[in-house]
Amino acid sequence: MSLIEDQLYQPKILVIDDERRIREGCAKILRKEKCVVDMAENGNAGLEMIAHNHYDVVLTDLMMPGIGGMEVVSRVRETNTDTVVIVITGFATLEHSIQAMKNGAFDFIPKPFTPDQLRVIVGKALRMTRTLQDIATEKSRLKTIVNYLTAGILVTDRNKRIILYNPALLRMLGYEGEALNDHPLSDLTTDEKITNIINGILELNEGEFKILSAEIEPRNRNANKPLNQLFLRAQAVPFQSGAGEILGSVTIIDDITHLKLMDQMKSDFVSMVSHEIRSPLTTVLSQIKILLDGLAGELGAKQAEILGRMSMKINGLVELSNELLDLSRIEAGLIVQDRKELQLMDVLAELIDFFQPRAKEKNITLALKKTPLPVISADRKNMEEVFSNLITNALIYTPDGGKIIVSGEVRGDFVVIHVKDNGYGIAADEIPRIFERFYRSKTEKTRNIVGTGLGLPIVKSIVEAHNGTVAVTSEEGVGSTFSVRLPVKQ
Repeated sequence: MSLIEDQLYQPKILVIDDERRIREGCAKILRKEKCVVDMAENGNAGLEMIAHNHYDVVLTDLMMPGIGGMEVVSRVRETNTDTVVIVITGFATLEHSIQAMKNGAFDFIPKPFTPDQLRVIVGKALRMTRTLQDIATEKSRLKTIVNYLTAGILVTDRNKRIILYNPALLRMLGYEGEALNDHPLSDLTTDEKITNIINGILELNEGEFKILSAEIEPRNRNANKPLNQLFLRAQAVPFQSGAGEILGSVTIIDDITHLKLMDQMKSDFVSMVSHEIRSPLTTVLSQIKILLDGLAGELGAKQAEILGRMSMKINGLVELSNELLDLSRIEAGLIVQDRKELQLMDVLAELIDFFQPRAKEKNITLALKKTPLPVISADRKNMEEVFSNLITNALIYTPDGGKIIVSGEVRGDFVVIHVKDNGYGIAADEIPRIFERFYRSKTEKTRNIVGTGLGLPIVKSIVEAHNGTVAVTSEEGVGSTFSVRLPVKQ
């Protein structure tokens, strides 16, 4: 069997031995195997040659005058990590063998040895050095790819020590310090959101996979100020062993500043337009009311009918402009949340009383299941708006003779309020979109219902501003249940 499987590969080997017979014998055998072989008569000469040349394999005698084989092994391991060292020794005791391995030798071969023994052990060493070179090549290729990515890459081990990162990451987080390889994560960033998602990944059970994400606004480490209005999105995933063990985390950070700025420009534009059209619409409404009240002269039935339809349509536009303004203020954080201790059952009881006349007009049963609930910390006006929207929707999308039940319960550290109806329901493919702005579910039964499609987005924005969530379960033709989850006041 050939020593070298790849016929184009010419390994470079250095033989260090103070016995000329051993040096030349090894060189003769290995050159027949198409190896390039250099020779050195002692450790000093061998180290000098290693300093100026790269060798795939070094065979070194253990006992030589001056620098011995043990020191050669140690020096090679310090400077040439992909070079494999084989110790040639006439003292093949277990103690010498163990010491050579501890110093970093790949293997040892005792004197005297046969050509076949030399071929076998050098063949094993060459396979090892090719493997090491392949790993080094892959590592270099990976580093090149990672360094040229525009997204920030951060890889940490199980102990949150940094394994891999790229320049984009350092730029995004404003880091200008020393190299971070094998440094703790805290040397790079103390941002709680980044730390929390990485902690969450490292706490996963064996075999479990999850993607955790967060939006962050990096701050200057010294001044604790935002870095030039920069907005980032971090997503962390686990990397696992073949058995599913969590070995560490991989975090990808994207710059979403342009998206945030575009969204802000859009919100500012919507707010401006809504504000500018509301005043003239209100003026037109007041003028129509004057006409309808007969203060500008008597109207005919047809004229009154036309003006009534105009008033209804303009009212819809005023409602749209008001809801757009509410939404833009919520998203900009401009709605002042006067958070106080609040008992939601009291708020719900008042709203049920307020909506009873409207429910009776459609012969709808509107009821509240009163349950003792812990207090929450919330803005009362915000909560009234949330549940007014949900009850209004239930009344609109429930046919005459239907039923709406409002109830509450405690789940862990959260209060959950349910608004349940037996109305038209929502198709399964539309449920993921109902909290989108302007989206309205339209079926044959709901096609003529007037609305802006902004009520539920406003509900979602207010609830999330209170660190809560809103969800829906629905079945077409059966009904819907909206559930608002809000944290209990600690």
